[in-house]
Amino acid sequence: VANRGSLRMSREDWRRSWPAWLRGTAIGFPMGALPAGGAELPTLISFGVERRLTRYPEEFGHGAIEGVAGPEAANNASAAGTLVPLLALGVPTTATAAVLLAAFQQYGLQPGPLLFQREPHLVWGLLASLLIANVMLLVLNLPLVGVWARMATLRPALLHGGILVLATVGTYAIHRSPVDLMVLFTLGALACAMRVYAFPVVPVVIGALLGPLAEQHLIRALAIAEGRWSLLVTRPIAGTLFALAAATVLVSGWRALPRPPRDAGS
Repeated sequence: VANRGSLRMSREDWRRSWPAWLRGTAIGFPMGALPAGGAELPTLISFGVERRLTRYPEEFGHGAIEGVAGPEAANNASAAGTLVPLLALGVPTTATAAVLLAAFQQYGLQPGPLLFQREPHLVWGLLASLLIANVMLLVLNLPLVGVWARMATLRPALLHGGILVLATVGTYAIHRSPVDLMVLFTLGALACAMRVYAFPVVPVVIGALLGPLAEQHLIRALAIAEGRWSLLVTRPIAGTLFALAAATVLVSGWRALPRPPRDAGS
């Protein structure tokens, strides 16, 4: 089906987009600034928020502009937020931040609080580059928006085949291990089965993203606590977070339970 409509945003598009931009920015930057943050989680959260708040639920899945504006704003804001833990703590939360950290160390620079005092020109130059990058995005994307829109007209078989080839090459190139390819294809088959039988995929994606980080920080916390698991629940902040997580699971399970039918006469 050919794309129709103008490549320019109408007044109605602007009216529906700017609240989503603000909400996406408010979600993306703080989550990107967390030491365990990243770009994927705030994008998914922003999409869920827009889907709940929209006045046009029937358009979601068919090109609702809020579903594009909010997650894109969250993604861009989180990209800037990842610089906070990188520069202040030396903790990379994305692949791009890890590359920057490696570049810093190659030139003998150690990110941390003292970096702002010892190398202020580097810090402010990096922040200024974000502004330049956003301007360049406008320069490149606005003239080429028609090209990107035409990608949606590709047949699903061609699009999915290209994604599979890129995913296979990228997975094998990391460790050059056939085991990685087996894991890739197994998870792909599982995702297809979940899509066919209408299982939600987003929780699995979030778990896959946060699982390695949770394991890494759990090992670090146990090393600091000298193997004492009790500190995970006796410390005020940790205990509160565990209690909130348990309450979320219990409430979600309770809401998912089948309800007895109401009496028609009541």
